Amino acid sequence: MSTQAKKQHNNILLAILGFATVVVIVALIGFIALDRDPDVMQGQVEVEEYRVSSKVPGRILELRVKEGDYVKAGDTLAILDAPEVRAKMTQAQSAEEAAAALEQKARNGARKEQVQGAFQLLQQAKAGLEIAEKSYQRVQRLFDEGVMSAQKRDEAYAQYKAMEAQCKAAQSQYDMALNGAREEDKLAAAAQVARARGAVQEVNSYIGETVQVAQMAGEVSDIYPKVGELVGTGSPIMTISIMDDMWGTFSIREDQLKDIAIGTELSVYVPAFDKDIKMKVYHMKDQGSYAVWKATKANGQYDLKTFEVKARPVEAFDGLRPGMSLILKQ
Repeated sequence: MSTQAKKQHNNILLAILGFATVVVIVALIGFIALDRDPDVMQGQVEVEEYRVSSKVPGRILELRVKEGDYVKAGDTLAILDAPEVRAKMTQAQSAEEAAAALEQKARNGARKEQVQGAFQLLQQAKAGLEIAEKSYQRVQRLFDEGVMSAQKRDEAYAQYKAMEAQCKAAQSQYDMALNGAREEDKLAAAAQVARARGAVQEVNSYIGETVQVAQMAGEVSDIYPKVGELVGTGSPIMTISIMDDMWGTFSIREDQLKDIAIGTELSVYVPAFDKDIKMKVYHMKDQGSYAVWKATKANGQYDLKTFEVKARPVEAFDGLRPGMSLILKQ
C-alpha cells in the first residue's frame, strides 16, 4: 500500500472515530440532562359537595337560587308542589279527629240518660230491698211467737235475699254507667289517638320536604331540573359545593412516593396564579388494579401501581377553585 493510500485510510479512521466520539458525548449529555429533569405529577383541586334532594316526589314550583350563588345554612333553595301529600294530610287529620272522639267517648262513659236510668233502677231495687227486709223481720217475730209457720218465714227470707241480690246488681249497673268503658278499652282508644297523631307528624315531615333548605353554607355548583319539571323521590335537585373544604388530588406511581407520606408538606405549583402553595398530605390509597400502572416485568422486574394522594392547603388561599390544575415536581 502506498503512502498516499495509508494516509487516506488513517484520515477515514480518524473521521469515524471523531464522529463516534461526538455521538457518545452528545448521548451522555442528553442522558445526564434528561436524568436531571424533575418528574412532574399533575393533580387538580377538588371540593366537598352535598346533593339536595327531596323525600317526596313533586313538581318544581320555584327555584330560589341560581348556579354560582353562595348560600348559608337554612336558606331556602327550592319549593316543590306535592298535592298528594296535602291530600294525605287531610286524611291523617280526619283520622286523628275520629280517634280523639272515640277516646273521649270511652272516657266520658255512658250518656246522661243511661246513667239516669241506671240510677232509677238502683233506687227501685233499694226500695224493694227495704220492704223485703221489713217483711222478713215481721214474719220472723211472728214465727218466734209461734203464730207464723216455718214455711212462711222461709219464703219471706228468700224474698229478702232475692231483693238484696237485685239491689247489688242494680248498683253494679249504675257504677258501670258512671265509670264508662273498661280500662282496657280506654287504653286502646288512647293508643289509637297516639297512632293517628304519629301519622299526622309523618305527613308533616313530608310537607316539610316540599321546601328544600341548605344544610350547610356553600356555593350552588349545579342545578338539575327546571321549574315545572317533576322530580322523583331522592332525585337530586342541585349540588352545593362547600368552598371551605378543598383539597388537591394527585395520582402518583409508587416508585415516586419515597419522599411522600401522611403529614408531608409539599410545595405545589398553581398555574392559574403562577404561584407555589404549601399543601399537607392527609390521605394515601391504592387506586386498585384498574388504575393507571406501569409494567416492568418485560425486563424481569415488577409492576408499579398508582396511588391516590390527597393534600390540603396549609393556609387558606383566596381564589382557589375546584378543577384548577396543581403541579407537583420531584
